[in-house]
Amino acid sequence: MNEKNPCCGPSTVITGKSNTSASHDAYRQSVRLAYTRVAKANNCKDGCGTGACCCGGGDDGAIGALISTRLGYAKEDLELVPSGADMGLGCGNPKAIAALKKGEVVIDLGAGGGFDCFLAAHEVGDTGHVIGVDMTPEMLSKARANAAKGMFENVEFRLGEIEHLPVADGTADVIISNCVINLSPNKQQVFREAFRVLKPGGRLAISDVVATVELPEEMRNDARLIASCMGNASLIEDLEKMMSDSGFEQIRVQPLNESREFIKDWAPGHKVTDYVVSATIEATKPSG
Repeated sequence: MNEKNPCCGPSTVITGKSNTSASHDAYRQSVRLAYTRVAKANNCKDGCGTGACCCGGGDDGAIGALISTRLGYAKEDLELVPSGADMGLGCGNPKAIAALKKGEVVIDLGAGGGFDCFLAAHEVGDTGHVIGVDMTPEMLSKARANAAKGMFENVEFRLGEIEHLPVADGTADVIISNCVINLSPNKQQVFREAFRVLKPGGRLAISDVVATVELPEEMRNDARLIASCMGNASLIEDLEKMMSDSGFEQIRVQPLNESREFIKDWAPGHKVTDYVVSATIEATKPSG
């Protein structure tokens, strides 16, 4: 099963190695097009190519549910979200490490269909608030429709890039994200923005794909591997330095070796597990 790969994405992509605004915009547009196709796909025949469905399944959620239980979500979690919200696009369960409390404000970077936002909403309760940010209008529409379907009044979705969050300084107690930051052409800027919008003492709780060794050039230039959250993965030590340079402390990046069992299904024919693995990423903003 080609679980993660948005195989409906573009055939070429700019890798973002050139550190210019134009190259970054072209890179984001390439990724945005891939996930626009994912958002529009209601079932396997709607743009997912041949073979097993690669876009998370239809509104019945059967494929998404199968994938999500492999990623660490409980079946009880899946019953808390509207049908169609679980698109099976993650690489872990950030809620499991977020330790969310009633009344907290949570920001989800790359909210997609809203799956993790809705789970967070149950954790923070009516006195809390969840803000989902996504750069793909079609995903945003899907998430808002899911929120209306599930009658979630403590969740909102905003259009924006995770490098330039549409959120005021010192807003959030917790930032979560599920397999999205690796897609950014400027991860350092993502962590700077995360630091800015967190309250003093706020924390990061992220699931993402990381590189355990330097990726070969052919992987970094493969459009499908990039859109599938593998081709642009950063080395663990590089991520740690980015977070430290942004001001974070208590940084913890924990590779999950068991994730190789599902990552290998994302890119049949590629030995991706020789280079990447899912990890939990945690850090805190100093409280002073």
